[in-house]
Amino acid sequence: MNRPLLVAALLAASTTAIHVFVGTPEIAAPLLRSAIAPEVKLVLYACWHVVSCVLALSAGALFFAAHPARTVALRPLVTFVSWIWLASALVFVLVALLQSGPKLPMLLALPQWSVLGLTGALALWAARRAVPDTDRA
Repeated sequence: MNRPLLVAALLAASTTAIHVFVGTPEIAAPLLRSAIAPEVKLVLYACWHVVSCVLALSAGALFFAAHPARTVALRPLVTFVSWIWLASALVFVLVALLQSGPKLPMLLALPQWSVLGLTGALALWAARRAVPDTDRA
């Protein structure tokens, strides 16, 4: 197994579980009970679960690519998934900083950037260190 990629996959799967089972009741449920327009609520709720799908599918892709026989062939997929996670981390950092100014508490209040960034960076590193086995040729 490509151990760094396996760790990234485990982080991605854990993030997915936390998003779905902790985040949905904590973030999405209050949103659904809010007084905003029903159309807006449903669009935001759909976006919440689009993120759930992206997290779950990317975790699955990282698990699949962690097998040593597939890592090199799936390097472009792992690189793509990595950049999605890194871009998502950047979104959280920018939202925290642009909406509250350079205040550390808001970065701590939105800690998602840390696990998104760590997972993306670890998967990207794992993809870049995977080299073709030229001894078999």
